Amino acid sequence: MALRNSESRFGIVAQSLHWIIAVLIVGQYVTVELAEEAKAARRVDPSAALEQLIMMTRHKSFGIVILTLAVVRLAWRLFDGPPQWPITMPRWQVILARGAHWLFYVLLFAIPLTGWLATSAEDRAVNFFGLFELPNLMAPNKDLAHDLEEVHEFLFFSLVTLAGVHIVAALKHQFVDKDGILMRMLPWRAG
Repeated sequence: MALRNSESRFGIVAQSLHWIIAVLIVGQYVTVELAEEAKAARRVDPSAALEQLIMMTRHKSFGIVILTLAVVRLAWRLFDGPPQWPITMPRWQVILARGAHWLFYVLLFAIPLTGWLATSAEDRAVNFFGLFELPNLMAPNKDLAHDLEEVHEFLFFSLVTLAGVHIVAALKHQFVDKDGILMRMLPWRAG
């Protein structure tokens, strides 16, 4: 597997960043759901508060990891451009695909940043895996914290929707168009 992208395939760096970020995003959803379950359990089991705190601390730490990987991914994309689109792909699909990819970048930056801003507005620190605390990005403001949490959730569900469309489009290209788009991002070759 080549390190860099070729005209027809993504290299191992782009593939690794793509799949690691995808797995981490799924993990983010799981940690929030576990935190919500712990929050609900606090009514009958006060010790569940610690579990909620642990899950949210992990959520915030992995959010910073995703933000960092998004910076690396964007830098890599600017350094090593993506493969060419298949010549059989209609221009309108190329335009939509490019737009979707850039929207992914916007969301990969905006989601962790709004989470960090919401945490700052709550006057809480983002503790990175117990190693250090990140500085607050703004002064405490409980009303704004609530609004930022709402924006954070909206952006996440926008990302999930976009990812769903992305997956359906990749499957369509693989099984209907048979143009090899999906195989460009998989570490193995078709055949």
